Amino acid sequence: MNNLFVYCEIEDGTIADVSLELLTKGRSLSNRLGCSLEAVVAGSSLAGIEKQVLPYGVDKLHVFDDVRLYPYTSLPHTSILVNLFKQEQPQICLMGATVIGRDLGPRVSSALKSGLTADCTSLEIGAHEDKKAGVTYDNLLYQIRPAFGGNIVATIINPDNRPQMATVREGVMKKEILDPEYKGEVVRHEVGKYVTDTDFVLKVISRNIQKAKHNLKGSPIIVSGGYGVGSRENFKLLFDLAKVINGEVGASRAAVDAGFCDHDRQIGQTGITVRPKIYIACGISGQIQHIAGMQDSSIIISINSDPAAPINSIADYVINGAIEEVIPKMIKYYKKNSK
Repeated sequence: MNNLFVYCEIEDGTIADVSLELLTKGRSLSNRLGCSLEAVVAGSSLAGIEKQVLPYGVDKLHVFDDVRLYPYTSLPHTSILVNLFKQEQPQICLMGATVIGRDLGPRVSSALKSGLTADCTSLEIGAHEDKKAGVTYDNLLYQIRPAFGGNIVATIINPDNRPQMATVREGVMKKEILDPEYKGEVVRHEVGKYVTDTDFVLKVISRNIQKAKHNLKGSPIIVSGGYGVGSRENFKLLFDLAKVINGEVGASRAAVDAGFCDHDRQIGQTGITVRPKIYIACGISGQIQHIAGMQDSSIIISINSDPAAPINSIADYVINGAIEEVIPKMIKYYKKNSK
């Protein structure tokens, strides 16, 4: 009771990375709160699923195994969480800000009248003093995310309703196994006690999933361009540099909106989150929306003609100059010194 729950997404028998990231963060938050970390997995053919989940420090794993629960559909998964949470009374529930999480989270929070903060970039535990009411709340979940178009970073709290619910984007949190031999309890529930037959009215007949054309999240080097690159033609220079140094090409929202690069390469609050070893930011101003998606890069190199660009303040190295002049030189000298 009053524990922290993580809803784990599953695809072809494998727990999604975003769920494992949330288990890692959930373990840290649970330690701070002095409560247990619990996970929920709903799908089919889940024998042995605990081997993927428990090593992340999960104290109790709730398993709902039924052939009708996979692929995901809204109604049965909503019923599982709503009825389970009515029974267990968790204080916090976390799930990925994915297609599934963005469908499931609002349904559950609405049914429980608990509230939900979407697309969080950070989660912390802290206190809040309501001076008007003269009340101090301890151990609240700080749900932190960019707001007002990314112009501010908002810290959102829910002092009165439970569970405190938040969705988090993939790649924002680190994924780290706590103990490969971690011992947690596995509870296999009878699905019929939580889900009615009418919840299974929708059946998935076939699924077609298009795989990504690139591997931005897994690339150790990313060359990313912003509106300052100037044109789609200039963006080809970024692809030339990325090819030479075995990296991938990313873009800011401004560059994508301007038509310089395809949307599936967008990095930031409304794109994907990356953690490369080297991030080369070309013509990127450094708005908070973009920073949210790449600030955990090991080394940040900024190439910008504006010495006062905000991104320069977080960069490890700054090169002041025009993209069309700097990048050809980088390609030339890299080729020369890599022979």
